[in-house]
Amino acid sequence: MALVTASRVYAELEAMGLTSGETGRGTFVRETALSPAQGIDQQATAANMVDLNFNYPSLPGQADLLRGALRQLAAAGDLEALLHYQPHGGRMHERATIARHLKCRGLSVSAEQLLIVSGAQHGLATTVIALLEPGDVIATDALTYPGFNVLAQGHGLELAPISATDQGPDLDALERLCQSRRVRALYAMPTLHNPMGWVLDLKQRLQLVSIARKYDLLIIEDAAYAFLAQEPPAPLVTLAPERTVYVSGLSKNVATGLRVGFVVAPLPWVPKIERAIRATTWNTPGVMTAIACGWIDDGTVTRLETEKRRDAIQRQAMAREILAGLQYSGHPASYFLWVKLPEETRADRVVVALLQENIAVSTAEPFATSERVPHAIRLALGSVKLEVLEVALKTVRLVIEDCYGQVLREKN
Repeated sequence: MALVTASRVYAELEAMGLTSGETGRGTFVRETALSPAQGIDQQATAANMVDLNFNYPSLPGQADLLRGALRQLAAAGDLEALLHYQPHGGRMHERATIARHLKCRGLSVSAEQLLIVSGAQHGLATTVIALLEPGDVIATDALTYPGFNVLAQGHGLELAPISATDQGPDLDALERLCQSRRVRALYAMPTLHNPMGWVLDLKQRLQLVSIARKYDLLIIEDAAYAFLAQEPPAPLVTLAPERTVYVSGLSKNVATGLRVGFVVAPLPWVPKIERAIRATTWNTPGVMTAIACGWIDDGTVTRLETEKRRDAIQRQAMAREILAGLQYSGHPASYFLWVKLPEETRADRVVVALLQENIAVSTAEPFATSERVPHAIRLALGSVKLEVLEVALKTVRLVIEDCYGQVLREKN
């Protein structure tokens, strides 16, 4: 077969999702039973599937909290008002409640700067719709939150990957990128990065802000998991308030079904984001927002954050003990662990083998913003009971070791 013909065949097979080419290693047949988007588009739907793919951490007694909140809400005097349209950015007294809560994260913001949205993902979407244009170049980590990858694709943004060091993004690489290209914005998770788990120190944050100011970058700060890090350095929004949009919500620290989030932005940008909220959801559901603010006021959210931080530490310690000897990255208080697979062990084989054991995990593909996708898996630790997690993690280890043994046998 001629070289040109062979190259075209390989390209077509890769486009069909049947093969994957890797620099320095060759071309490999993909596991066709596995979706390329395993980790974001698919959820573990089988009743007996152990879900280490998505994080929806919940504590015992949270259902009772909801029952009590609904009874209290039913007895409230302004129940009728919750059936009507709300202001696009939320009622001002509720915005003030969330602003007060953010003080425990080191933010001092006014209610006028804060907008209530339907979860952190909606906050990211309204920020992109309001402040960015299709074709804009957005710098982001080479491995980052899959929800932003999907959002960027849908809005026609170009993601420019930043390589990583052991401690976080390579900020010198970010500066070189800004020197060579017209970068419009930076998407960052400085406090408990998903999936790598890093927390940038103050020196790194100041360097990042300096680069953003030098090249006039809009900063989108995703703080969805920031509540798990105790006493982290100042958020980027406090270091560069004139150019930073801070996005978070109550899905991870309270419950994924409570779709209440918030966006903090410079005052000149608030009307633009309000228009984006109007164009997408008009306003957040009044009942959900009232429950969320009630739990903030009575201390429930703070208590849940403390308990979930303790829970995450316990789960992370268990995972590290069971997976000792493997290469992994993660924060000691995070609900996920990034496991780098042994040399030449393919992630798609590991994930398919785990699915056969009724365990769902994610490959690196949904997280990757560069063409080079590492052979690694992300383990979400917060969605199953501790005793189930222990058994599942032991199975994960056995499957990885078995797949690596198979690689050695094939080589010999």
